Amino acid sequence: MNIQEFISQYTNHPILFIGSGFSFRYLENTYTWNNLLSKVCEDLWGNDEHYLDIKAKCTQPNGYCPLDQVASIIEREFNQSLEMDRDGKFKAINDIFYDKMRGGTTLSRFKVYISKLIGDLTYKPDVNGELDELKKARKNIGSIITTNYDCLLEDIFGFNPLIGNNILLSNPYGSIYKIHGCITDVSKMIITAEDYVQFDERYELIRAQMLSMFIHNPIIFIGYGIGENIQKVLRTIFSYIPLNTPEADKVRHNFLLVEYEKGSSNHEITDHDIIVKGSNIRINKLRTDDYKTLYQNLATINLPISAMDVRKVQSVVKEIYAGGTIKVMITENIDDLKNSDKILAIGSKKTLSYQF
Repeated sequence: MNIQEFISQYTNHPILFIGSGFSFRYLENTYTWNNLLSKVCEDLWGNDEHYLDIKAKCTQPNGYCPLDQVASIIEREFNQSLEMDRDGKFKAINDIFYDKMRGGTTLSRFKVYISKLIGDLTYKPDVNGELDELKKARKNIGSIITTNYDCLLEDIFGFNPLIGNNILLSNPYGSIYKIHGCITDVSKMIITAEDYVQFDERYELIRAQMLSMFIHNPIIFIGYGIGENIQKVLRTIFSYIPLNTPEADKVRHNFLLVEYEKGSSNHEITDHDIIVKGSNIRINKLRTDDYKTLYQNLATINLPISAMDVRKVQSVVKEIYAGGTIKVMITENIDDLKNSDKILAIGSKKTLSYQF
């Protein structure tokens, strides 16, 4: 099945799950997690050797190095170093730290510096055409979930960013769920081992909300490879949904992993098997470098209502729930009507009328 055939089956607005590869595709100044931590160390100590020493201490016998533990050590040493050198190379970071402290906000100097490293949105040359096609698809994108800290998605989509507990109070349509935090609020950035422990302890309700989205909407992963992030999402989903159920089949069918393959113009979607909790999970995968065609097909999804209009309707319904002054008129027995015969009209009582 090709991408056009696959997306034409959508009956609901897709949700994009965006990883760091997305920023790598479009921005000049972006880093892998490993390179970001190395950059911080190089800027502080002059080369990468201290970073390599820290990695060596954290690397497990099987060769795996948990970078969240590396980040914890770097954060502690970075913060201590700047504390001992008030007006040195990182004076500007100390200025921000002390200004926030005087205002009653405690920040990590380490995270403040990271926010500065990735804060500039300098686009790569020759990406405007591809991004123009993505912007045309905005009307059909329900919402976005991302682990990225930068503000690239806000710049492209104009959606409302949600960070931390604000996710629980959100309107899911037309929002960017920044589940690992954002450079605009460094106190909520999830980077260190301690951050991830707190995240796992406090964000159960957020995961439950995202689970509902995964069940009801198509999910397109962009900027991730086949790795721990994808498997962690699948583990979370199938810890709530038994594997051999119609609901599980629906989730699997809704999943599309877009995997970057340099120079490829492939449009064919294939099956890909992932082992989760000892069981085989089959999802859909597209390996390509032709993201423009993907975006063009997302823009042509033909649904009765745009995602942004759904958001507007949800806002109206929320006000009705809250006891607002909006008048609701139901003209017929809606239980006797087919969905295709129903019309929801929202507007001013001065411009809307009902004739028998």
